[in-house]
Amino acid sequence: MSATRIQRNYFRFRKIGEKYLVTNDHGGWVFLDQEGLKGLLQGKIGEENPLFETLREKGFLIGEEDIERVAGDYERRYAYLFRGPILHIIIVTLRCNEVCKYCHASRASMRQTETDMTIATSEKVVDMIMRSPSDTVTIEFQGGEPLVNFPVVQHITSYALERAKTAKKRVMFTLVSNLSLMDDEKLKWVLDNGIQVSTSLDGPQDLHDENRKLLGSSAYEHTVKWMQRINQAFKEKGLDGELYHVEALATITREHFGRGKDIVDEYIRQGCRAIFLRPLNPFGFAKHVAHRLGYTASEFLDFYRETFDYIVERNLKGDEILERLAAIFLTKILTPDDPNYMDLRSPCGAGIGQIAYNYDGTIFTCDEGRMVAQMGDEAFRLGSVENTDLRDVVTHEVTKSLALASCLDGIPGCATCAYKPYCGTCPVYNYTEQGSIFPQNPTNERCKIYMGVQDHIFKYLMDGDSRILDLFKRWVEVKERPEYLHDFRQT
Repeated sequence: MSATRIQRNYFRFRKIGEKYLVTNDHGGWVFLDQEGLKGLLQGKIGEENPLFETLREKGFLIGEEDIERVAGDYERRYAYLFRGPILHIIIVTLRCNEVCKYCHASRASMRQTETDMTIATSEKVVDMIMRSPSDTVTIEFQGGEPLVNFPVVQHITSYALERAKTAKKRVMFTLVSNLSLMDDEKLKWVLDNGIQVSTSLDGPQDLHDENRKLLGSSAYEHTVKWMQRINQAFKEKGLDGELYHVEALATITREHFGRGKDIVDEYIRQGCRAIFLRPLNPFGFAKHVAHRLGYTASEFLDFYRETFDYIVERNLKGDEILERLAAIFLTKILTPDDPNYMDLRSPCGAGIGQIAYNYDGTIFTCDEGRMVAQMGDEAFRLGSVENTDLRDVVTHEVTKSLALASCLDGIPGCATCAYKPYCGTCPVYNYTEQGSIFPQNPTNERCKIYMGVQDHIFKYLMDGDSRILDLFKRWVEVKERPEYLHDFRQT
């Protein structure tokens, strides 16, 4: 050993293939063989050992002069804890013109205009958003179908931009829409106001239309028509198509099994740069049809691995498309930063990183909490914009409980898991599926999915193929998209 006293940092390990993945709290990782792990466990890796420098560089062995660096890495990884609520989901209406088999939002019929947010309520929502201590906020328009209540979407945008100037914030807007009600006038407004557009594309036409019904028409045809129109409009505006395009995700049901390649091919055909293979959530209508559309974690992972491998194959052949769930994990694995995806952080974002506002101004910890309320259980309700302050939301007993229940350091099974630095748990999912906001990991299907996905990623990393590593590094590159950023921080 050197004159500096070297200590072994806390670590966790998991066997993958013939090697052991070893990780630490600030995200450092290394693969060791059995002899190397034994040496680390017994404190017998000295300067003469070829592993010494690698383990010290990655924070598994630390001297006094390493502490500031390792602590800085840890602080950077958990920087989201000091930012306050960033994501603000506004349900401008529950009405929707499509009927999705797996609808998580418990849509209302087009006749139920009482489920539209009013102008007065929308302004109170924006006023609360602008009181967030975060200098950057994202406002996400959801429903129902938000284009059903388009005037309120427009008003929220203009009012938020006005308030952001005074509050000196950077604000971004995302419109989550099925696109069937899009028209040229709305598209012009979207482009003029720098609105990011996100939609659902469940695969080829037969899959999409089977899951998402549109009376008298094809939901798929409307979606892909407007995806193409919007993408073309971005290009005509002189914007880089790699950065500016409609984002899409697929909600995976049992009907998708065996169709992974078809789904990826469809996404590539539509010019998508990313696909999110999202597991079915047990909220809203999906809870009632789980016996038909649902599946076990093992079944989903078989589908995911096969589809992921095909995505990698297509990339190696020259196509550029990433899988979003893997990219979230890889950002934590390959970089010192956390992408702040609310469901995969510790603690989760409920009430402290995100807030959901229902059409009537009712405040929930997150959109999942709001979905549970639509099912008749208001366990995750935090108040109303009519009489609740942002401080009340963040310090609410429910918010505190969910933070406690999603802090992985205190959860059996999570605290000792090698994937703890990269993972997270959703208390609302746990509550709905297991009857407790605390996960019961041995039987928690979402835990099994996250563990299986990370196993698959690390198997690729363990193989050490430079082409794959270069691909994964491209997946985690952060590129600014200034067209979506309305920045008033310096005004």
